[in-house]
Amino acid sequence: MILILSSDTRSDGAEYRQLLDHLAQLPKIKTRIHQEKGAQQTLIEIYLIGDTASLSPDAMESLPCVERVVRVSQEYRVLGRHKDDERPTHFEYNGVRFGQDNLNVFAGLCAVDTPEHVEAMMKALRDHGQVCTRMGAYKPRTSPYAFQGHGKACLPWVFELAGKYGIKVIAMEVTHESHVDEIRAALNETGNPTGVMLQIGTRNTQNFELLKIVGRQQEFPVLLKRGFGITLDESLNAAEYLASEGNRNVVFGLRGMKTNMGDPHRNLVDFAHVPVVRRLTRMPVCIDPSHSVGTRNRAPDGILEIFHATMQGVIAGANMILVDFHPAPAKALVDGPQALLMDELPLFLECVANARDAYEKNARLVGGAGRG
Repeated sequence: MILILSSDTRSDGAEYRQLLDHLAQLPKIKTRIHQEKGAQQTLIEIYLIGDTASLSPDAMESLPCVERVVRVSQEYRVLGRHKDDERPTHFEYNGVRFGQDNLNVFAGLCAVDTPEHVEAMMKALRDHGQVCTRMGAYKPRTSPYAFQGHGKACLPWVFELAGKYGIKVIAMEVTHESHVDEIRAALNETGNPTGVMLQIGTRNTQNFELLKIVGRQQEFPVLLKRGFGITLDESLNAAEYLASEGNRNVVFGLRGMKTNMGDPHRNLVDFAHVPVVRRLTRMPVCIDPSHSVGTRNRAPDGILEIFHATMQGVIAGANMILVDFHPAPAKALVDGPQALLMDELPLFLECVANARDAYEKNARLVGGAGRG
């Protein structure tokens, strides 16, 4: 059960304290408080967890500060879009807005290799008006002999270069709780020149202890990639693990499903699920065309298949794009064959803008303007 408080509720007010005192007396009920940021206002929501079946919605609505009661039947209690609840929501991090009503591009290196390559990437992004990137410092690999990433050794100069070129948010995968501490320490050491969105990769989607640990910190937002061999429901519940521990600044990533039904692509592209995730939850949705397609093959129309997949996801309503670029793909230490070239960046961004414009026109056409 969710108690949505009136918009004028003050967390330091007497009525609010009275409400919390009352809820503390309810047997077998725990409370969890969230702030929900909308386009016009910030609302306080109180989640009642436990034996709520016996609680009367009418009685709960009569309590101080309570404007509305939502009875939750779905599993996605925190991140889910519940009955009669179509409010647009978003979160902001380091000056960048993440919501179901906008789009951010995270182009960058799948794996950090040299300072020269990182600087070339960030300079190109700055020159084309971009403030986000992807930079892999920790790389989980199928083979124990493959490059595992430079780890914490590269973090200081990656963050310093990001600050030099005005990059505000770096998507960076973590595979262990110690990586979160290393990122935090490196940011502090360099004077916090940028921000980091922690990425939970597809191999760790059901690493529940990692999800709990990352969810307990609220300093960094989280990009959770869908598990490559599990159902959408299972992956959405993984995102709920993060939110249930306190961090609801979560972006859900679609990166393709591992099956030979997707051949000759690296994975079966699952971007038709973009509107599904937006319907079931309030999370922004990210697409990863690089790991879905996995090649630089071109269609007969001359357009790279990665471009085609990207535009399919954007026109379906994607809110974030995670895509591999590299100044010298032949020298890339990870996934070089799928990386886009630096001189393809302006064309890629223009194609993305065209697809986003088509999506927005379609949304207005069917009366969806203002609903993201």
